[in-house]
Amino acid sequence: MLVLFLPVFLFFLMVGLPVFFGLLFAPGILLWLNGQERDITLLYRNLYNGMDSFPLMAIPFFMLAGELMNRGGITLRLVEFSQALMGHFRGGLAHVNILSSMLFAGLSGSAVADTSALGSMLIPAMEKQGYTRRFAAAITAASSVIGPIIPPSGIMIIYAYVMGESVAALFLAGIVPGILVGTGLMVLVKLMADRYDFPVASRRHTWGERGQASLKAFFPLLTPVIILGGILSGVFTPTEAAAVAVAYALIIGLFVLRTLKFSELGDVLSKAGITSAVVLLLVGAAMSFKTVVSLSHAPELLAEFILTLTENPLLLLFLINLLLFAVGMFLDAGPAIIILGPILGPVFTSLGVDSVHFAIIMCVNLTVGLATPPMGLVLFVAASVSNEKVETISRAILPFLAVEIFVIMLITFVPEISMTIPRLTGFAD
Repeated sequence: MLVLFLPVFLFFLMVGLPVFFGLLFAPGILLWLNGQERDITLLYRNLYNGMDSFPLMAIPFFMLAGELMNRGGITLRLVEFSQALMGHFRGGLAHVNILSSMLFAGLSGSAVADTSALGSMLIPAMEKQGYTRRFAAAITAASSVIGPIIPPSGIMIIYAYVMGESVAALFLAGIVPGILVGTGLMVLVKLMADRYDFPVASRRHTWGERGQASLKAFFPLLTPVIILGGILSGVFTPTEAAAVAVAYALIIGLFVLRTLKFSELGDVLSKAGITSAVVLLLVGAAMSFKTVVSLSHAPELLAEFILTLTENPLLLLFLINLLLFAVGMFLDAGPAIIILGPILGPVFTSLGVDSVHFAIIMCVNLTVGLATPPMGLVLFVAASVSNEKVETISRAILPFLAVEIFVIMLITFVPEISMTIPRLTGFAD
C-alpha cells in the first residue's frame, strides 16, 4: 500500500492542497491505513530533523544576500553593464535580458528572484522599444532558469544535502551548462531578431563607457568570485560562503556604493525570512516524505521496473529526462529533487553514470521545469510582473524551451560538458 504514496500525493496537488501539506498528509494517511501508526511519529519528527542541518543554512543566507543585492540597486548596475556590452545588437534588450540573468545567477541562485528583479525593469523597457509584452515576459522567464544552474545554486545545495554529494563539485559542474543555456537563448534571439527586425536597444558604446559600466558592476561581479574562490580553496564551507556573501552585500550596499539604507534592512530581512521559511518547510516535509520512500522500498521496485525496460544507460537517461520534464511541469524543483533523488540516483550510479553528472542532469531538467507550462512557478511570477496572462506567456516561451531541452540532451549525452571542470579541479573522479 505504501507504494501508492506518489499517486496520493499527486491527487492532493490536483485538488489544490499546498505542496507542504501534501508531502505530509499523503504518507501519513497511508501509514495509518497500513497499520503503521508508530511510523507516523517518525514521519513528523523528521519534519524538524530535515530542517535542522548546518549545510542547509546556506539557503537562507544566499537568499538574504540576493535580496540585499537587489534592494541595493545592484541589479540595475548589472543591466547597465550588459547594455554597454550588447545593447547595440539587433534585439539588444533581449540579449541584455539573457546576459543580465547569467550575471545575476552568480549573486542569487534563484529563478524567482531573477524573474522578479529583472522583469520589473526590463519588461517595461522592452515594451517601450516595440517588443510585445508576452515576448518580453517569455524571454525573462526563460532566461531566469539560468539562476539555479550557474553557482551559487539553492537546489544544488539541497541535492548535495539529500544525496551526500560535494556542493563544490555540483557548483563547478553547473558553470558550463548554465553558460550553454544562455548562449543557446542568445543564438535563438539573434535568429528571431534578423527575421522579425527587432529594434536596437542603444548605440554602440565606446570602450571608455564600457569601462565605466564595468567599474560600476565590479563589486557585484566580484561576489561569485569570492563565493566560489573561498569554497574551492577550502577557506570556508558553502554555508560559511553564504554568510560571507551576506556580509559582503551589506558592506557594498551600505558603505561602498551607499545604495542601501539602514531603514530598509527590516523589510529586506522580513522578505528573505519568509522566502527561506517556505523553502525550509518544503525541505523538512520532503525529508519526511523520503522516510516513507525508504519504508515502501520504492527505489528497489522502480529499479527493477526500469531495468525490465532496457539496461542501456543512454536510453534510460533519455526516458528519465522525459519523466523529469513531466514532473517539472507540476512540481517545484526543490521538492522534486528531494523526492526523486533518492529513488533515481542509486539506479543510475549502479549503471555506471557518474553521480555528479546525474545530479546536474536532474537539477538542470527540473530547473527548466520552473518555466514550463502549465504550473511553472516563474511563469506566474512573470505574469504578475508583466500583467500578462500565463496562457499567452506559455505560448511565447515554447521556442526558448525547445533550446533549453536541446541543451539538457547535450548535457545528458556528452558528460564532458558538465564534468570537465570538476575533474580538472579534483572535485570529481
